[in-house]
Formats: sequence, C-alpha cells, structure tokens
Amino acid sequence: MIKLVGTGVWVLLVTLASVYFSLKMASAPKVDTAAAEHEAAMEFVTGYTTTIPVIGEAGVSGYLLTKLAYKANKDLAAKQVVPLPDMITDELYTLLVGKKMIDVADAGHFDLDAFRGVVKEGLNRRFGADVIQEVYVEQIDYLTTAAVEDPTPKGGKTLVKGEVPAAEPAEKSGGH
Repeated sequence: MIKLVGTGVWVLLVTLASVYFSLKMASAPKVDTAAAEHEAAMEFVTGYTTTIPVIGEAGVSGYLLTKLAYKANKDLAAKQVVPLPDMITDELYTLLVGKKMIDVADAGHFDLDAFRGVVKEGLNRRFGADVIQEVYVEQIDYLTTAAVEDPTPKGGKTLVKGEVPAAEPAEKSGGH
C-alpha cells in the first residue's frame, strides 16, 4: 500500500513539474518596451518616382529615374510645414543635380549605402530633426536621351533595383 501511495505522489510531482515548465517556456518573450515604442512611432512612406535630368557639357544627356521609400517618425513628420514627399523630392534634386551624387558614366562604382546615408542625412538636416530613420531604394534607372526619343529597349541601365519591406500603407498626401 505504501508503494502505491509513493508511486502516486511521484507521478503527481512529475506531472506538476512538467506542466509548470511547459507553461514557463510557452509564455510570451519579454518585449523591450523602448524598442517597441520607437518602432510604433515610425511610419513607412513610399516616395514618388522622380525623374531627374542628367546635365552634361552638351546639355541633357539622359534622365535618372529614382523611387525611394522611407521609414519616418510619424510625430516629427506631422510637424513639418512642407509635406514630406515634396521635401524628399526637392532634396533628391539637390543631391542628384546640384551635388552630382551619382556619376552615370561610372555606374560600376556606385556606393548604395553611401547614397542612402547622404539622402538620410540631407533630409534630416533640412527637417532640423531625425525625421527619417531609414532610406529604402526601390529603383534607380538611367535613360539616355536617345532611349527616350526612340523607346526601343537599348539605351537604359538599371543602376539599382531592389525590394522594400512590406509595411502598413502610409497616408497619402497630394500627388505628382
């Protein structure tokens, strides 16, 4: 009889211990609240396709087509006087036409990470705050003027073509 009671107590203890450890392991992992709040304050902003003329010595030699997307701070973006997409387009013109950030003749040496960094720094400098968290490149294409005049596919180069992460749709403000 004592053997039977001892076996019952042993089975009870093993069962309770296994249930306890199962529940302990199955519980949700602890979330870093600071990181979660920071991520919740961000929004995904899809940029417009921007056509920028490439001006050489003989005039316009081609067109650079860019489409970028951004992870931006919602609160800081909402405080901006100029809408975010318009400011981004203006900054792209400043970088790509004014500062000649991309040399189309030497596309093999294009540093994508440096380009993202310069766009992010330039935008945040113009906003006066860290509004832009990340820059995503959807596509950068170069079309020669000959390719534009004769649309048969022979004169363009794809400099960068990528995918942006899936995100929640952002609010759309005015279109171009």
